[in-house]
Amino acid sequence: MILFPAIDIRGGKCVRLIQGDYNQEKVYSDAPADMAIEWQSKGADFLHVVDLDGAKTGDSINQSVIKSIAEQANIPVQVGGGIRSIDVIEKYISAGVNRVIIGTAAIKNKDFLNEAVSTYGDKIAVSIDARNGFVATDGWTKESNIKATDLVKELEAIGVKTIVYTDILKDGMLKGPNFEELQIINQATTMDVIASGGVSTKEDIQKLSELNMYGAIIGKALYDGTLKFEEALEAESSVS
Repeated sequence: MILFPAIDIRGGKCVRLIQGDYNQEKVYSDAPADMAIEWQSKGADFLHVVDLDGAKTGDSINQSVIKSIAEQANIPVQVGGGIRSIDVIEKYISAGVNRVIIGTAAIKNKDFLNEAVSTYGDKIAVSIDARNGFVATDGWTKESNIKATDLVKELEAIGVKTIVYTDILKDGMLKGPNFEELQIINQATTMDVIASGGVSTKEDIQKLSELNMYGAIIGKALYDGTLKFEEALEAESSVS
């Protein structure tokens, strides 16, 4: 299982939000690229970067910051947040980003998603952000009537290879992932599933590994120091 340290960017800085609330922000670094190098030095094999401004507005205003991460890090980088055009995808991939994550646009604009997948193949992932089993959009500010399990089947039929599944109610709360929901999603698809939201202890990581998740994103626990990345790697390797 791949462990992805999260680098959430807002206003060019590395921050964390609680449950996606833009009014509950904590700044951890003024230099996200330095943060990327730090996670790499601690043994990370892949980075998960989110443009929070982009997720909310649809404008990828932190592109230059994310480009510097891709250029300076020697490990793969996946990027999400407000990616709603082929042009933006092309810019990220040309800048060295390995995987681009489409969120809201994957639900609202199926033609765009189809074009992205047919053009870039497995370099495209889709983020499913769910609250009580239903998909949320627009930086988690809007809830749809689409069941996450239904969306998963639709994405697989389109040809998507990787999804990031976030339980919004767990995100930033340090209370563990929604294992039951993750297991349902993972068993419902052949796509690679990356767990996100609430991953905060070595036990969480071991359990996700036992569920055969493709990956797990760790955010707040790393930044608050309640979980060291080296410990997370040890926990994962103890299962595999």
